[in-house]
Amino acid sequence: MPQTILFDLDDTLIHCNKYFNLVIDQFVDAMLVWFASYPDLTEGVIRQKQSEIDIAGVQASGFMSDHFPQSFLDTYIDFSRLTGRSEDSNEIDLLWSMGQSVYEQEAEPYPDMEQTLETLLAAGHELHLYTGGEPLIQQRKVDRLQLQRFFGERIYIRQHKNTEALEQILIDGGFDRANTWMIGNSIRTDVVPALTAGIHAIHVEAKTEWLYNIIHIEVEPKGAFLQLQHLRDVPSGIDNYRQQLP
Repeated sequence: MPQTILFDLDDTLIHCNKYFNLVIDQFVDAMLVWFASYPDLTEGVIRQKQSEIDIAGVQASGFMSDHFPQSFLDTYIDFSRLTGRSEDSNEIDLLWSMGQSVYEQEAEPYPDMEQTLETLLAAGHELHLYTGGEPLIQQRKVDRLQLQRFFGERIYIRQHKNTEALEQILIDGGFDRANTWMIGNSIRTDVVPALTAGIHAIHVEAKTEWLYNIIHIEVEPKGAFLQLQHLRDVPSGIDNYRQQLP
């Protein structure tokens, strides 16, 4: 029986975290230079504070692009006030530009993206794309990679990617939950909402994972819950599960 399969975008089909990590490295390097005379401001302390601020922003308002550069500014301002070091408008402008630069990166697909999606389409499955973020930024990625050829109009972009958002998509689309799958790298925004909604879930491990995405799973699966290391294993994972059904 053909399955309905929802794919996450960032760090499931295309690279994302590695670009954020590169920019965070640039931020930390700048901070270590500016605050070199304050030995307590180590790399670990700076990274932890930026991460805390960034995650708090996402939890409060969802996936808004300004959260990331703002986390740089807030970290810089917090440590400036803590140490008594004067804030510099040029440094502030540089940090904002640095944070925004992550959204200017080209959309880079994982090597197995096209083959995986083509295999699933050839098997008769219906593919949907469900991604979190600002519509303009996420749609630009979709357009650059011409992902409409796989998903058509079945593309959902949500600022808040959580259980409520997924549930509304399932209700609005009249999805047959017994034959619907969610594929993604995030335990928080992909796996737990899928299991809560009573659909199948496949967790594809990201090469580098954002701390925000890592939570404990406390939901009992009603169907399949697979954990795979590679995107290319998704078609066989679904097939193997279906073959084991009575």
